[in-house]
Amino acid sequence: MNPFTLRRGRAPLLISLPHDGMQLPPALLARLSPEAAAVPDTDWWMSKLYGPVAEALEASLIVPTFSRYLIDLNRPPDDSALYPGQNSTGLCPATRFDGGSVYRDGQAPSADEVAERVERWWRPYHAALAEELATLRDRHGRVLLWDGHSIASRLPWLFEGELPELNLGTAQGRSCRPATEARLAAVLEAQEGFSWVINGRFKGGFITRHYGRPEAGVEAVQLETAQRAYMVEPNGAFEAERAAPLQALLQRLLSAALLAQRQADPGV
Repeated sequence: MNPFTLRRGRAPLLISLPHDGMQLPPALLARLSPEAAAVPDTDWWMSKLYGPVAEALEASLIVPTFSRYLIDLNRPPDDSALYPGQNSTGLCPATRFDGGSVYRDGQAPSADEVAERVERWWRPYHAALAEELATLRDRHGRVLLWDGHSIASRLPWLFEGELPELNLGTAQGRSCRPATEARLAAVLEAQEGFSWVINGRFKGGFITRHYGRPEAGVEAVQLETAQRAYMVEPNGAFEAERAAPLQALLQRLLSAALLAQRQADPGV
């Protein structure tokens, strides 16, 4: 099983979809609980949602082939908490988003197995991501990393109530320049089709926080999309007609962020 696919583009934009994969090694699949075997916490259909947008904007696109149940690419390799004090899942998740167990009794990975998964699956993805960012930054002077995610609209174990449809995270403004966040906010304010928030429940995971270094020419933004915005929950099929308005908005958002990169002073 290849760890990921990388389609290289020409624009100063890399789209990462770290929870799009669904594959699991057969030996691991046999250890999962019946509920987890269906990989219900997949960020469903992200490649279908973002693929046409990435192609239209000539963006690079990196996507893992494997499920987050093998290893979560948006968690730090030391498994430190992203949201201390809140329910969350870890580097090699043992708990599903509904609070149930990922593994059958006694089948959770040992510390040695987690370390092996980091080396075999986590590091290759991040090495490729970092290399592509460096290539694009060197070519253009600046680059934007867009981390695309989706999640069920209601998950009481993780958060109260219903999420806005679009949840933009910039690590409280640390992972991108104020001008970039302002351009994104202006696009969201100008549309009426989707509810939204910036730095609400989801402020950006490891990828956004680690790679977002505006002072070094790399900006990072995470978008967590409530799945009702483009599919029938839970775990429904991708619906092209339903997704089309969201894809159009994603293209406007990414175009605005790209414009911010191209107009920025290379030294800022």
